[in-house]
Amino acid sequence: MDAVYVLTPQPHIVDCLLADMEKRRYRRLFLVWTSELDHNLRKRIECLPTAREQIADYKTLYVDYYPREAQLVTFRDPSSFFVLFHPDCSNLVRGHLEALAQKVVSICVSLGEYPAVRYYRPRAPTHEAGVLCSHLARFIQEALDSHARLHPDFPPPTSTPKPRAILLITDRTMDLLSPLVHEFTYQAMALDLLDIKDGDKLTYLNTVNQGRPNEETKEVEIGEADKIWTANRHMHMKDLLGKIVDDFKKFREAHPQFAENDGASTSVNTIKDMLAGLPKFSEKKEAFSLHLDMAEKCMKIFQENKLLDLGSVEQSLATGLDEDYKKPKNLADQIVRLMDDESVPQEARLRLLILYILYRGGLLNGDIQKLHAHAQLQPQDRDIIDNLDLLGARVRKPLKDMSSRPDPIFPTKPPAGPLEEEVSLSRYEPALRSMLEEQIQGTLDPLIFPPTKPHLEGNGIGIDMAAQQTSLRTANKPTWARTRPVANEQRQRLLVFMAGGATYAEARACYQVSQNASKDVFLITSHMLTPKLFLHQLRGLNLDKRRLDIPAERPPPKAPAHLFERQQAPGLPQQQKPKQAWQPHPNTMPPTAAMHNMSLNSKPENGARPIGSFSPSLPSSPATGQAGKLKKNKDEGEKKKKKHHFFK
Repeated sequence: MDAVYVLTPQPHIVDCLLADMEKRRYRRLFLVWTSELDHNLRKRIECLPTAREQIADYKTLYVDYYPREAQLVTFRDPSSFFVLFHPDCSNLVRGHLEALAQKVVSICVSLGEYPAVRYYRPRAPTHEAGVLCSHLARFIQEALDSHARLHPDFPPPTSTPKPRAILLITDRTMDLLSPLVHEFTYQAMALDLLDIKDGDKLTYLNTVNQGRPNEETKEVEIGEADKIWTANRHMHMKDLLGKIVDDFKKFREAHPQFAENDGASTSVNTIKDMLAGLPKFSEKKEAFSLHLDMAEKCMKIFQENKLLDLGSVEQSLATGLDEDYKKPKNLADQIVRLMDDESVPQEARLRLLILYILYRGGLLNGDIQKLHAHAQLQPQDRDIIDNLDLLGARVRKPLKDMSSRPDPIFPTKPPAGPLEEEVSLSRYEPALRSMLEEQIQGTLDPLIFPPTKPHLEGNGIGIDMAAQQTSLRTANKPTWARTRPVANEQRQRLLVFMAGGATYAEARACYQVSQNASKDVFLITSHMLTPKLFLHQLRGLNLDKRRLDIPAERPPPKAPAHLFERQQAPGLPQQQKPKQAWQPHPNTMPPTAAMHNMSLNSKPENGARPIGSFSPSLPSSPATGQAGKLKKNKDEGEKKKKKHHFFK
């Protein structure tokens, strides 16, 4: 029969395929690859003499990535951070960048987009990874162009014209603040403060029916199927609690049989008690119980760890401005006071110290040592601070260096009106959001974010061929002048690839820009970063790379040996199986004494075969039978050799 193979294009997988093809296990083969097959691997397959006869078709799915959310794609590869920034991994960088480029191109092919490419180029890089984005952008552009040459139908035609997509290549060094600042939106705060496992999926241990006989603790998945999570994950924590209470009230109104305690005030504890008593609607009940529990624990940690005071100082350090958008004063005193507070956890003190170093553009080595000791940090925490140099940050500066910190790529802009308390704790926005907004407005600096093809893309914004044919008056009409959307107009797509890991604050920014600007913004990254994971990976940048267990450094996987064992072809006579070295005759007793004296390495006596050796067994017969004939022929051959003087 025919067979369909779904394969990843890796050498050991190709070995498995070739083993099947050599045995001709199937009549015809339909090969479906998850991503583009390397030329050398394809050549290995085609060099098989019977490949043309057996292979019926090749197909490529371009699915070498993992959609995490509606607008978030990851590669599930935390080790990418070490390959890109560890000083001893320079021999792995090129191959890793080429692999990243192929995965990004797979996403573009899946979306049917042939985007214009722009990349982040630091003003004055001081670290080796300063050219990371330029090399990666070149690899991606070459891979896109190659795919377009080999596939004339790419990008696929559409019924209505659409603006060309933009692909922005950035890396973690563009924004070192986002992984350190405390976020107070639901998703980012929960993943920062709660014990949520972030593996192939998000899971959380939730206790249902707490305090009752049917109390149960089980692992719950938090994903796109959870409507409460998807609807509220980017909401500020203060607004979230009120939103969940309102949603629960609506749930009660829709089910009046559960509308009890109408006169009592509805609090979080009251709702949890009522939810525990619901006999039905278990799925809705568990969803409300889960998020009320998570939100309540987040607010408890917020109060116990003094995150209100800590967050206010962090915002001033990250933005360079206080709550009145003026230059902050007495920051050093506030930082020392927070470091003296036992309520502030050790990890939060370390994050605060790093933010202060970044705010000052580096400190004297003695000052860093004093603050490190004052915060009662661990000795290995100093490695985290020093390793920031590898990401382009200046940590230490000499005594007579009076230079100020470099200007931020996107300076913080004061708001039009006064801020509320919860908004003042969220003054800092990731640089990724400012980059997207300036790209949409057409004001993104081409010196810091140059295009890969400036001669074709103009200012890197991406000029569509259809747009070039429009009149000058129509082309120059600003987008804000449109009073209504054009019928059947397709939204432009903006793709952002963040090398070295992205934060949940940056994911939130993509959703918000999509909603505000009527664009479809997709965030692509190797893995998602929480503050704890970011600090852990920074600590690993000075370890021996053999301790990091980088997949590219592991021994390459091999195809199972049993695939290459020769089997008897159907229709041919079966070969006789060799007999065992010794088999007792059924009418004799087993020679136990002789077996006891035998050795696998001993020299056989009387010309007998040693046990464990192999020789083709012959059917037993009298001396005048077949064995006797063979011996007679052998003796005659020896006589002929002597007669012809072969032995002298």
